[in-house]
Amino acid sequence: MEQLEADVGRLARTYVSHPLMEQYVEIKRLRDGVFDLLRGRQHPRQTTDLYLSASRLCGLSAHVCLDLGYYDSAATHARTARACAEAAGHEGMLAWVRSVESLIAYWTGRYEQAARLAQAGRRHRASGSIGARLASLEARALAIVGDSAGALAALSDAERSREAISGRDEVLGVFDFPTAKQFAYAGTTLLAVGGQEHVQRAIVSAETAIRLYRGADGDDQSVGDLFAAHLDLASGHLLLGDLDSTEETLGFVLRSSPERMSASIVRRLIVLGRELEGPQYGGAVQAAILRERLQHTAVRASLPAAHPPELST
Repeated sequence: MEQLEADVGRLARTYVSHPLMEQYVEIKRLRDGVFDLLRGRQHPRQTTDLYLSASRLCGLSAHVCLDLGYYDSAATHARTARACAEAAGHEGMLAWVRSVESLIAYWTGRYEQAARLAQAGRRHRASGSIGARLASLEARALAIVGDSAGALAALSDAERSREAISGRDEVLGVFDFPTAKQFAYAGTTLLAVGGQEHVQRAIVSAETAIRLYRGADGDDQSVGDLFAAHLDLASGHLLLGDLDSTEETLGFVLRSSPERMSASIVRRLIVLGRELEGPQYGGAVQAAILRERLQHTAVRASLPAAHPPELST
């Protein structure tokens, strides 16, 4: 059990900073091994611990599918993770699974449901940073559907949850919600709320997220969140009409390996490319070249992996 917990903790920690294809084989192997153990005989306390490990490994599997854009498979793994968390009686994992379900709803365009799922997760009595995560997810979803007041209120809730945190999360990496990630989510939310004041705040939030991630330990430097924060920062500059700063900010993403980009990052690249088609740029050569580079990167990042993961439960 100690070795299993150590392996889950290591995978959760390295997930955010290592290539996805390096992770999925071991996640699946450990997940299958835990379910085999649950069919055997063990002490009741070990059964609870096994269900908790199974929940976390199914949660990691859901994240693999989510990052690859296989949303139906992600939802299946999330449901299994929730069932295992219920069997373990672990409020923290139940809340965390709601955050994953909210993410799945968000990236499949069901924004109101994403907000409701985040709200449902906040009703669990869980310690650590999960409250800040769920409030941030709610804020981003509400901003997309035009509920600016609700979005800004949820952002304030996230800040209060952050201030009220005592102690560390049980497992780091995918399962915790660092301050840098909270700033990244705040930037996305403020961009969706719109208006010059909120766009300027979004720029500050994205810059803060980038600075905090760059100053973090290697395993805590979430590649996906760094991409997202740079894209939000570029979008903010673009909304203020600053093409030079937009191009400079996008350099980090465009120079990076497309294989490291998740389905959500590809979607952001496509959206930003479309924004550069706006009439306000008047067919500017700089905008056209930047749009082509974004489209090229999105196409390369969308190419199927040479050895796609087995996604079955």
